[in-house]
Amino acid sequence: MAKKMKKKDVDEELLDTIRILEREWKHMQSIVSISVEPTLDGHYWEAISRAKYLYLLREARHRRLRADFH
Repeated sequence: MAKKMKKKDVDEELLDTIRILEREWKHMQSIVSISVEPTLDGHYWEAISRAKYLYLLREARHRRLRADFH
């Protein structure tokens, strides 16, 4: 039988993942924006990073989580 995780632990892991994905998305965004000729692949990975970030942000809002990201 798997160990049941506490809501607090899951919420903290979710917030950590959101922070990581935000940095990843902003990094991809900066790479694409400074590229002379951004590739379609670059736009694809930027969109994927943004979608992951926004999905988890909505999940956090659904769980009514609040955190200071700055």
